[in-house]
Amino acid sequence: MKWPKNITEAKEIQEVLKKKVSIIPLRKSPEYVAGVDAAFFEDKIIGVACLYRYPEIILIEEAYSLTEGSFPYIPGFLSFREGPAIMKAIRALKMKPDVILFDGQGIAHPKGLGIASHIGVLIDIPTIGCAKSRLVGNYREPRLKKGSRSSLSYNGKIVGAVLRTKDNVRPVFISPGHRINLKNSIKIILGCTSTYRIPEPLRRADFISKKIKRELLAG
Repeated sequence: MKWPKNITEAKEIQEVLKKKVSIIPLRKSPEYVAGVDAAFFEDKIIGVACLYRYPEIILIEEAYSLTEGSFPYIPGFLSFREGPAIMKAIRALKMKPDVILFDGQGIAHPKGLGIASHIGVLIDIPTIGCAKSRLVGNYREPRLKKGSRSSLSYNGKIVGAVLRTKDNVRPVFISPGHRINLKNSIKIILGCTSTYRIPEPLRRADFISKKIKRELLAG
């Protein structure tokens, strides 16, 4: 895909890609799940991908990329800023993930195309958005027990779930990205979560991206 140079081109690309998003059940249980994240260093973007064996949640490999930032930060267009670095990191993995977790939105997005959906369509791999906060939609607070959830609704449609991944902690906002449905998304997020609120593949990707940034800052 040709990455846009301005907001007008980005909007046009979103309109095309959102029509290609497919929300369907997984064909089989995944063997490998990756978490991805990005960090920023001067005018560069660090993309990280951490691959785990599922359901054991054993770290298999890690990869990262460093790319030039070419698109500004604009709410609702995160994919165009972080996407190239994240895709490069995913492709640097020796093994192909069956499902990829994103620290961001799937279809729970004003255009129905958050970063998980956007990148999922481009690389044609099942993806899940697992965000720390809501971008769009209405919901009721779920119960305080791990596994409790409530529906996230937007424009009259259920676009995700508000999921408690640990007793008595703030919930996360789950939305399917591409080639997966909400039921499967919730199951995999809970399967990747143990001690902490955030699924382990995403926690690791966040840790590695920050570690690389510190090393770059230290020279």
